[in-house]
Amino acid sequence: MIKTDILAFGVHPDDVELGCSGTIIAAVAEGKKVAIVDLTQGELGTRGTIETRKTEAAAAAAIMGVAARENLQMADGFFQINEENIRKVIVSIRKYRPEIILCNALEDRHPDHGRSSKLVEEAAFLSGLRKIATTLDGVEQEAWRPKYVFHYIQDRYLKPDFVVDISAHMEQKIRAVQAYTTQFFSAQAAENEDTEPQTYISTPDFIHTVTGRALLLGKRIGVKYAEGYISKKMLGISSFDAFVQETT
Repeated sequence: MIKTDILAFGVHPDDVELGCSGTIIAAVAEGKKVAIVDLTQGELGTRGTIETRKTEAAAAAAIMGVAARENLQMADGFFQINEENIRKVIVSIRKYRPEIILCNALEDRHPDHGRSSKLVEEAAFLSGLRKIATTLDGVEQEAWRPKYVFHYIQDRYLKPDFVVDISAHMEQKIRAVQAYTTQFFSAQAAENEDTEPQTYISTPDFIHTVTGRALLLGKRIGVKYAEGYISKKMLGISSFDAFVQETT
């Protein structure tokens, strides 16, 4: 068991990097412990293979500085919200015991994203029920429910409930995204005469949309770059000092 502050879920390797890696990098810089759980191996991706995605995910994890990363190997494109998969997520939540969960967008261009969001949200609640028994390495796990589940924003724009200033960490976020060399455009791939099919995310311009989204959200709070989140739970603060003190 690794007690974490934040546990980030992505249904595909690279979801976390695109959606919330700036927040993760900022948290790690503050001394917080973060782990990542990918639900699938991204095996249906047009470019790359399971093996290359595994290598890329490990490289991105090192760039972000997370304490652990694992893959639950659910079926890309075909996983369902059922007892088997809910239990897999519960085991991960009880293993890492996070205070906060970050997970996929509530709905998005890729149908896996919204389905993953619902799966993790259900598991986060059920993980707190002690009568749901799970084991890890032959040892019975204790019930654990995170205090918050936040949904990051992905391809489609969704109005966030709050945003996180990632201005100091944007360059590192982009490096984490670009660790997926088979998925996103890179000068190195171009020089090597990349012959794989072009996709929605592999064009040279796609990475500019990642930066553009962060610029848009940053502008709303008077900083350069930010990432947005949706929360179904009412949020509270203990002091007005928690707010970003910028005039907009």
